[in-house]
Amino acid sequence: MPSSKQLTGMRGVYIVAAELSRRDFIASPTSRSAYGADLLVTDAECKRAFSIQVKTKSTSADYWLLSNDYKRLASPSHVYVFVNIRKDPLLPQFFIIPSIIVRKKGCVKAFGKYPWCWFNEEDANPYQDKWEIFRGR
Repeated sequence: MPSSKQLTGMRGVYIVAAELSRRDFIASPTSRSAYGADLLVTDAECKRAFSIQVKTKSTSADYWLLSNDYKRLASPSHVYVFVNIRKDPLLPQFFIIPSIIVRKKGCVKAFGKYPWCWFNEEDANPYQDKWEIFRGR
């Protein structure tokens, strides 16, 4: 049985795919075991393609957790979409952030022998609803 964290993550992926489809993009979820990208996206003319990592939160935390190698996965065609479904699951908040920015502003702190990586909500705020990132590069 999937955990509530897994279900929240899956919900975020499909919410983002639906929003991109509404905006005339072709969005295809990857296998849940795929590394680094949750969605592969292209415009209708197949002139622009992106990989998307979706991070979803439904708690009152003021950050999103990142994988330990978020710095290595940064590229011009890789984008993070942070989703906040805490306040209203029917009206999620979207923060569309280039992976280059996430690499620069992500935070790491060691807890024991394992690093803990996150991205602050305050740093995400300027990127709320910045869907135009997918229109031009």
